Amino acid sequence: MTTVNREYKDRVFKFLFGNPENREWTLALYNAINGSNYDNPDDIQFNTIEDAVYLGMKNDASFIILNSLSLWEHQSSYNPNIPMRFFIYAAKLYEKYIATSDYNPYSSKLQKVPCPKCICFYNGTEGLPEKKLLRLSKAFDCEADIEVKVTMLNINYGKNRQLMEACKPLYEYAWLVDAIRRHQDKEKNLEAAIDAALTEMPEDFLIRSFLLSNKAEVKGMFLTEYNQEKVLEQERLEAINDDRRRVARDMLMDGKPLNEIKKYSRLTEDVIYKLAKTLGIMVM
Repeated sequence: MTTVNREYKDRVFKFLFGNPENREWTLALYNAINGSNYDNPDDIQFNTIEDAVYLGMKNDASFIILNSLSLWEHQSSYNPNIPMRFFIYAAKLYEKYIATSDYNPYSSKLQKVPCPKCICFYNGTEGLPEKKLLRLSKAFDCEADIEVKVTMLNINYGKNRQLMEACKPLYEYAWLVDAIRRHQDKEKNLEAAIDAALTEMPEDFLIRSFLLSNKAEVKGMFLTEYNQEKVLEQERLEAINDDRRRVARDMLMDGKPLNEIKKYSRLTEDVIYKLAKTLGIMVM
């Protein structure tokens, strides 16, 4: 059993694209997303709030370049609630911006602020489209006065080819994740799969020397991410099961027949009978 070093809290994605040491890769990805051609990595002002944690996870990267505020998040599991995370994080960033700039909230003139661009990079195993727009307003049961739009980009290997061609480091990262999955399918050992993928990485990859020179840290990040994904998936399945039990319980208490309870709760007969027994209810 592998023991994960808990010091490795960052994601490999952030290590590559949210790292001031790799500003040129951050700029390359920014240009690829926005169709721009900025050529000075020093124009990037990272402002990631390292201690801003929401639901146990940190934002991966945020930075200002000229009049644009980019907020980037990496996800290995599809999460339709990601706009709320961006909303909370953006509020903290603008609060920080106001406190450290000459912004005057009491001015009679309109005070300009950097334009936010929210991007979620997805590389999970669910078959999601190459591009998907998520809206905070979908969570409201009314016509909302607040909106947050998040563009989710599928960065799995073979997806969004135009984006990958425009940003070679992103293509290489997608290749690496895919290689780890391929090796893990064969070897059933994540640590061995990471070693094999790093060894197999082509020598002309831009990210190769950086990752190999930080191999122990990179392995720790991948292992930590994998464990986090398993925990989140388990919690998601437990939440689904709790919802189904709640439906079955309510229907049992309303005296609904077994076939109807099975249809709407999607629980097995055995589970429904056990639930009915704990409630002291006869199944019809």
